[in-house]
Amino acid sequence: MTVVPPPRAASGALPVRLLTRVECGEELPALAWRAGAGWRMISSAVLGGGIGERAWVLNAQVSHGYRRTDPGAHLAGLAHDAGLRGPGVGLMTAADVRRYGHAHDGGVDAVATAGLGVRGWAAGPAPGSAAPPDPGTINIIVAVPAPLTDAALVNAVGTATEAKVQALLDSGYDCSGTPTDAICVAARTPRPGEHPDSFAGPRSLWGARLARAVHSAVRAAAE
Repeated sequence: MTVVPPPRAASGALPVRLLTRVECGEELPALAWRAGAGWRMISSAVLGGGIGERAWVLNAQVSHGYRRTDPGAHLAGLAHDAGLRGPGVGLMTAADVRRYGHAHDGGVDAVATAGLGVRGWAAGPAPGSAAPPDPGTINIIVAVPAPLTDAALVNAVGTATEAKVQALLDSGYDCSGTPTDAICVAARTPRPGEHPDSFAGPRSLWGARLARAVHSAVRAAAE
């Protein structure tokens, strides 16, 4: 992969870099965050999902009509080619990741990419027999500069999802998201003797900041 300057520099705790690669004759970009040591992440991603120590996040753009059946292995290969080592989180999307939204609030950073070609409500009708169209994807990456318990990390995902839906409605989209939305929330690993925060709901200190950052980032990406 080749590193190129990003169109908007994400500052603070989440400085993403724009990478490019050629795949099947098509030039495709990706966003990479080299977090380094000292981060615990929770993610719904196909690569590095769950809760654990993670050192990087990769949000890779893929071709429309993506048909590979091994996305985890694909992302692992892309991460290796990008020089990302150790455990990390890999996300993918057909949206143009160069048009990402970034926001900062009280120490919390959020980066979002939004592909909204196929969207709807989470509690929609049961699908029929017809094959669904190629989905769009909203990918959200959040960095919280404080330690959170496992329960608070789960709470943070819920708070970020609420903020995402609020941002979509505020941007004029009548939907709660897309069928393949993914998220990654990173929090600092607690130091010896440090007590992680137990809550990350929208009225907690870090949850409120996370919600505002995600709302602004998703709005910027959606618009």
